Amino acid sequence: MKVGRLLAERRLPPLARRIRKERLTYLSPERIARIEECLATVRDERVAGDFVEAGIALGGSAILIASHLGETPGIDRRFRGFDVFGRIPAPSERDGADAHGRFAVIASGESKGIGGEGDYYGYRTDLYDAVVAAFARLGYPVDGDRIRLVPGLFEDTMHFAEGDRIAFAHVDCDWHDPVRLSFERIAARLSPGGIVLFDDYQDYEGCGRAVREVLAADASLELESEAPTARVRKRGRAAP
Repeated sequence: MKVGRLLAERRLPPLARRIRKERLTYLSPERIARIEECLATVRDERVAGDFVEAGIALGGSAILIASHLGETPGIDRRFRGFDVFGRIPAPSERDGADAHGRFAVIASGESKGIGGEGDYYGYRTDLYDAVVAAFARLGYPVDGDRIRLVPGLFEDTMHFAEGDRIAFAHVDCDWHDPVRLSFERIAARLSPGGIVLFDDYQDYEGCGRAVREVLAADASLELESEAPTARVRKRGRAAP
């Protein structure tokens, strides 16, 4: 591990370090720190609403996000996590060669696990149960109410009620179509001052395109920064 990465790892809170030690996330220390930073912002500014993740994988970042639910006095939050809990669907014609090349490896059965070791999580038939078990093991049981995991394709499962509000969302679903769909549905419920992070903005051409398309259509959303992950914010701030 390089010196910079080692220092970043040591700065992470204990839960984040445990998540990485148990190999429950593909995210680098820098990207985990980015999530922590955004959660601190919505806490300190008292942004109303729930936490959402689109793309759960092994559950590490979802557990980290859920661990912050009770940090804002007077604001009752829930966590909603969406994933197919299996092999990721194929990219579309709106994705680039990078996504199609990556999916070809996945479809071939040759994809590897974290750090090139072990099995790729998307091949597991028990993935949902494994993620639920990881939540429980780290102290944040999936109860179906405060913490809920929703299996299935986003177009079928990612629905929010009229009164729902979202304070923070982490979108980590790689390809153009699921990124755009999840962004549009999250943005419709995003509170003023709410934040959406896009893990794959710099990694896959289609993800970046999807984010820019939604931004171009909605002037209430602002791209604040692009690295290490793209951070979008809803204009306006929570009432004092």
